[in-house]
Amino acid sequence: MRKLIVGVLILFITGFVVNDADAQFSKKRTKSIRKNNKRMSNFHGKKNNFDKNKKYNYIGITLNSFNYFGDVSPLPKKISTDIGFTRPAFGITFGHRFGPRYTVRGEFRYGTLSGSDFESADPDKNESAGRYVRNLQFRNRVKELTVTAVFDLFKNGSTYINRVPLTPYAFIGVTIFQHNPQAFVGSDSGLPEAGTWVSLQPLGTEGQNLDLPEGSVNQGIKPYKKIQIAIPFGIGARYKLNEVMDLSFEMGIRYLFTDYIDDVSGGYVDNALLASQDPLAAYLSDRSGELLDAQSGSERFNAGSDNLATTIFNNKQPDGTVAGYGKDDALNLRGNSNDNDLYFVTTLRLTYVLGGSFRKAKFR
Repeated sequence: MRKLIVGVLILFITGFVVNDADAQFSKKRTKSIRKNNKRMSNFHGKKNNFDKNKKYNYIGITLNSFNYFGDVSPLPKKISTDIGFTRPAFGITFGHRFGPRYTVRGEFRYGTLSGSDFESADPDKNESAGRYVRNLQFRNRVKELTVTAVFDLFKNGSTYINRVPLTPYAFIGVTIFQHNPQAFVGSDSGLPEAGTWVSLQPLGTEGQNLDLPEGSVNQGIKPYKKIQIAIPFGIGARYKLNEVMDLSFEMGIRYLFTDYIDDVSGGYVDNALLASQDPLAAYLSDRSGELLDAQSGSERFNAGSDNLATTIFNNKQPDGTVAGYGKDDALNLRGNSNDNDLYFVTTLRLTYVLGGSFRKAKFR
């Protein structure tokens, strides 16, 4: 009997402990389920980061055209240019894509800007005849290093293989460029440099190297620098040729902080004073008296012509200079210093993706 009683007590105690443990476990499990349910109700999906497998670099080449807007343009307007002076430029590019819409790009370009009053200005029109008589011309071989941030219109959160087939974009950045405006010396100039291109910046054609008298138009003018900064900005579109190659077309502007990309900005200085220091500088500062175009050798004023430019030219001063040119006078403007120059860059770019770490899965 005693053994039976002890057995019943052991079963009772064991049952109590088991029931209590089960109750504790159920309580914890219920709490855990509620917590998990709360987490699930607040879950909105894992954030899709643009991880290292989606970032990539590319290299490429560019074929460009340069168009100049400045003082040696057909018309006295900010947007005036001569399409006939469009010149090619070539470059290389490197880019790093670091976001679904964002790329940073570095590029080097080499090209030429040029302009000519003789070729561009109309001698029959009031607004351009004076420029034809002025007869300035230049070329400028530009080397530029540009870094831009590129912003795609369409988002691509996947790998380079699945990038958007066609997307427009905008860009803005900074350009450091080296320039060196030059002019051609006519064969009839009588100067040792005849028939060659000469650099204009060292000559100081607007009196940069002279101690000009008090009240002179260009008094205090300093030589301009050959290394300058510009702001590049524009728009473009990129087309996916295949998994690793893109073709882009873009149009951009270089906003300059100089008005001397063409060596023309202010007024004329006293040509006699300039000639006493440097005959070559005097010749290239005021070219209004030339009868022939320096480069082509063509006559600037044909016999019997009655256009406005010829009328201006025939109104010469006793010293042989053309009225309104070559004199240190507020009315004798060689250029317009109120507006800086700029140039327009059109680009065709072919790029190749480098070192992509992602590969398509293969199925059998």
